[in-house]
Amino acid sequence: MTESLTVLTALLPLGVFIVYQTLTNGNVYTTEKVDIEYDYIIIGAGSAGSVIANRLSEDPSIRVLILEAGGKENVVSDIPLAAAMIQQTPLDWSYQTEPQKAAGFGLINRRVRWPRGKVLGGSSVLNYMLYVRGNRRDYDRWEREHGAYGWSWRDVFPYFLKAEDNRDPLIANNVTYFCLDVSTGFHGRGGYLTVSTPPHVMPLAHAFVESGKFLGYPNIDYNGPQQSGFAIPQGTIRRGARCSTSKAYLRTSSGRSNLDVLIFAFVTKIIFDENPRARAITYDKFGVQHTVFARKEIILCAGTVNSPQLLMLSGIGPRKYLKKLGIPVLVNLPVGKNLQDHIYPGALSYVVDQPVTAFLPRAFTLPNIIRYFTKGEGPLTLFGAVEGLGFIKTKFANITDDYPDIEIHFLSGSVVADIGNSFRSNQGITDELWEKVYAPYLGQDTFSLFPVLLRPESRGFIKLRSSNPYDAPIIDPCYLTKEKDILTIVDAMKKCLALAQTLPFRRFGTRLIFDVFPGCETYKPWSDGYLACLARTLTYTIYHPVGTCKMGDPRDPSTVVDPQLRVKGVAGLRVVDGSVMPTITSGNTNAPIIMIAEKAADMIRGINTVPLTH
Repeated sequence: MTESLTVLTALLPLGVFIVYQTLTNGNVYTTEKVDIEYDYIIIGAGSAGSVIANRLSEDPSIRVLILEAGGKENVVSDIPLAAAMIQQTPLDWSYQTEPQKAAGFGLINRRVRWPRGKVLGGSSVLNYMLYVRGNRRDYDRWEREHGAYGWSWRDVFPYFLKAEDNRDPLIANNVTYFCLDVSTGFHGRGGYLTVSTPPHVMPLAHAFVESGKFLGYPNIDYNGPQQSGFAIPQGTIRRGARCSTSKAYLRTSSGRSNLDVLIFAFVTKIIFDENPRARAITYDKFGVQHTVFARKEIILCAGTVNSPQLLMLSGIGPRKYLKKLGIPVLVNLPVGKNLQDHIYPGALSYVVDQPVTAFLPRAFTLPNIIRYFTKGEGPLTLFGAVEGLGFIKTKFANITDDYPDIEIHFLSGSVVADIGNSFRSNQGITDELWEKVYAPYLGQDTFSLFPVLLRPESRGFIKLRSSNPYDAPIIDPCYLTKEKDILTIVDAMKKCLALAQTLPFRRFGTRLIFDVFPGCETYKPWSDGYLACLARTLTYTIYHPVGTCKMGDPRDPSTVVDPQLRVKGVAGLRVVDGSVMPTITSGNTNAPIIMIAEKAADMIRGINTVPLTH
């Protein structure tokens, strides 16, 4: 791996030229000179903020400023297979949770690593690029159960289409099942966000899809009429390279004279007048404090961690807690509560006897690097080695409804696929567990089945550590504190074990990595108790935290923003990011967050989109 990265580093000058001239078609124009006042100020240039900046600045009469605490993407972050290498770099906030009481027993200090994007494009620069809209029932529940009026599937579906530029030949060629017409079909063309399956697929990915049929699940487009099934994943990829929201939205708009993009600008507070109305923000750029004013609105797009942090620093949050920190309370709201996340047990990995996996030392070779930079092809285009998605139902789901409660992530690799260079550190595995379970398998071809809990019942919170904006907040997702969560995961693990025993996988000599995990010795191997112990030992986030600024009926005391995403009790302030989700969507969250931003932009501009029925 070290030799491969040395070759990659040596090719960086060539890579920069090729990627930015051939693949990315330009760069984001940033500014150093900021005016004293704008119509709209957007805090955070991530998956949501980049979209809002683009859409609002379409009106030449509107002046927009967007601020980002980090810098720009780079040549490595553009490589899909290098997703894990970006974690714990300057592009990452590198958060960690508080020690977990019911999970993460095999992780250092029981803390789960929480990567969050600190870069133009936000977490769309760090994620594994999977494009999953979720299930239509998710959005209907937002409206029906939480009072998020105007956010039913019928209302949000047009915004998925508006954002999407689907270039997937697997979908386009299946004209009898799918339709690419944006007014009647399930996919859109002509939007800013390029979506496709990867140009390179390993043999095991096809085995995964075929194995799903043994469990009764068809090969489907999970963003189409049915979610239950197995598929080669669709992702935000453009000509073989990552298509972040920075690339998709900011690079096409940052040359506009009415849009200023400011990087390395850490916003420390929102300032209100006596009404109270959000009037200005203060930000720190290289140690110097600045203030800038908003004529119309301030739009908070800092994400599920930083949006509630900034609201609380500005006096909006739980009264008792803010007073304890000496922060003057402007509005008493449940900011930081309702935290939800998708997690998975990382214990189900397998060895195969053929070179058919994304073994990183074999992937990052000089020929593959050249192939990637010149043609946008080869194994470096894999979505962080996630090569298959399966949406399945456990015994706790309604068997008659198309509402899967588990999403299986199939990876043509495992924690040992990079010989212990990045994955082990990123996941925070203890030395004892690493040496006993994984070290013996270094250098071997492996794959993994990760059953992701789609609708967890456990709820956590985010709090301020202090009144100092530079202190990382307290993050406690309270993983697996609800019994149904662990029961559902155990049933899903059983299904994954059965999946790996099907003929498509057995052809590759599949063998489970089996060494009794430290702490699980008292359980009979592969019993429900043992599986539960595995899940509580290796508990990982799939990077989907949401819910800390809950949207819904403004009369509901559990909500922070109304269905127009306006913060309750003040004027001139909205939150537009994953933190507004009342409940987490049944799938990867990047596409829904982009949808939220597309819809919010129309709300702000007073544009009405006719709902579509599908």
